[in-house]
Amino acid sequence: MTTALKTARLGAGHVMEYRRDGYLIFREPVFSGQKFRALQEHFEEKLAVLPADVRPESMDAPHFTDTKLFEWLFSNEVLDLVEPIIGPDIALWSSHFICKPRGTGKRVPWHEDSAYWRGQLEPMEVVTVWLAIDPSTRQNGGMCVIPRTHRTGKQGQSDYEAVADQEKSVFTHEIVKPQRDESRAEAIELQPNQCSLHDGRLIHGSPANTSSLRRCGYTMRYMPTAVKFHAEGCRSYHQIYLARGCDRAGNEYADSTRTYPEMARYREVNKKTGH
Repeated sequence: MTTALKTARLGAGHVMEYRRDGYLIFREPVFSGQKFRALQEHFEEKLAVLPADVRPESMDAPHFTDTKLFEWLFSNEVLDLVEPIIGPDIALWSSHFICKPRGTGKRVPWHEDSAYWRGQLEPMEVVTVWLAIDPSTRQNGGMCVIPRTHRTGKQGQSDYEAVADQEKSVFTHEIVKPQRDESRAEAIELQPNQCSLHDGRLIHGSPANTSSLRRCGYTMRYMPTAVKFHAEGCRSYHQIYLARGCDRAGNEYADSTRTYPEMARYREVNKKTGH
């Protein structure tokens, strides 16, 4: 757990923009060049040993079996971005490498992250830091968001239907068309070591990557420790970690110094992956 507090990296205007629109683009480098290159190299090592039958878009909760990732997940550089939004007591909800290979990268259907966590969090308050490992653009399947949908419409509780071509999609279901206005979508374009932040209830998705450039991002997801994690129904495949400050809701936290291979196996066998 990180104990040292540093200066917040977001000002009042940034926080106001995030709360209004449900997302924010942070153009400054998240990490020093050296620390970011170390993360890039670490990801490449993980990708090199990925089993042939596992898609690189599906590297979900890698921190369960890779404690080195906490060097970045618990870093002041990231937590100082998150603290102005959710406060000083911070839990790590999850993380996910989503890597779209060039030419064959799968589409991410329109969704709200909160749809995958229904019944697990009370209240639903999660901020995702989407860190660009590669350039993320309109051409190579970069993320798009529909601003302010975290506060309008279904507010994280949209209705879903099966996608037509599930083999080419990361998820099997998508928000029904009447509940998403794609004409309002905004593309999030990032250079490596830049990030965006978005609310867990915001509608977002991304097209397939048919370009000649790979697109990889690392999603780091955090919640205030005042949010109650109802672990009863998902204790076999999910857990949270105390990243900064102290607990405020009577939650239980996993040990960031040990690995949980049994949990990773359960997730793989029972298809508890994707978010």
